Amino acid sequence: METPPLPRVFSPVRSYTGGRLQRMLYCSTRGGVRGRDFREVLFSGYAPDGGMFMPETLPVLSPETLRSWRGLQYTRLVVEISSMFIPAQLIPRDDLEGFSVPNVVRIARLKDGLSVLELFHGETLAFKDLAMSCTVHFLNYFLQKDSSRAVVLVGTSGDTGGSAIQSAKGLPGLDVLVVYPRGRITAVQEKHMTTCLEDNVHVFAADGSSDDIDRPLRRLFADQNLVRTHSLMSLNSVNWSRVMVQIAHFFYAYLELSGVEKAEAAADLPDLEVVVPTGGAGNITGGPEGFLIRIICLKTF
Repeated sequence: METPPLPRVFSPVRSYTGGRLQRMLYCSTRGGVRGRDFREVLFSGYAPDGGMFMPETLPVLSPETLRSWRGLQYTRLVVEISSMFIPAQLIPRDDLEGFSVPNVVRIARLKDGLSVLELFHGETLAFKDLAMSCTVHFLNYFLQKDSSRAVVLVGTSGDTGGSAIQSAKGLPGLDVLVVYPRGRITAVQEKHMTTCLEDNVHVFAADGSSDDIDRPLRRLFADQNLVRTHSLMSLNSVNWSRVMVQIAHFFYAYLELSGVEKAEAAADLPDLEVVVPTGGAGNITGGPEGFLIRIICLKTF
């Protein structure tokens, strides 16, 4: 019997030339939920149908815009990328530029054209620190604006929990509940989580693996009445905001290493090959769709 075709989720791309998009909506990767705005997606975990929220339309950068970004610091590039996915009516440009994002992305240049993009200079030494800190800024912006509260549920295999705690500790409108697998993380990862004494941080160890922790969290987020009643949300890699900020990693590498500034105006833009070691594919999800990057995924176990 033939497998039925998957439902079409994503619409045609739209062009982007450096201004703020006035409308950007999101849908579930499983096709059952559409028409959500950035704020709704930010304050979500899994979509109600169990999928992950992604943009309904994908912006297209003109070569001129791409070249104009050459030489931007990482912090500025995050603002430009975020502008493509967060309409100005939700977060005005001035407020978006006011966010403090750590400028800690570094490039180590080796021989034979090989370079390493170092993403481990954040406060907990995890690449997740960069997108997490920005995502928490977005959360805090809306919580302060609306005088509201939210409860963050985080299941972690090690890095995500410490990064979420470091970014959200002490914020008055945000409670953070982290669950990690007992005996299956490093001592450093455990201390990042268990030594935080802020009143809004709550850390628990559970028996089993991180996959065992994820299953009940999925069931919690599937209960929309529970989610609404307690304002539950996730800061795991299913949160679109984290993926969005991680797109800047790939753009930064491309602009710094591809030689795009040397390409003639009418010539094709150069390609860049990126090798990404990954566990759950959270990093490579930010690889720009249709961009001039060939991504090679190295699965770790």
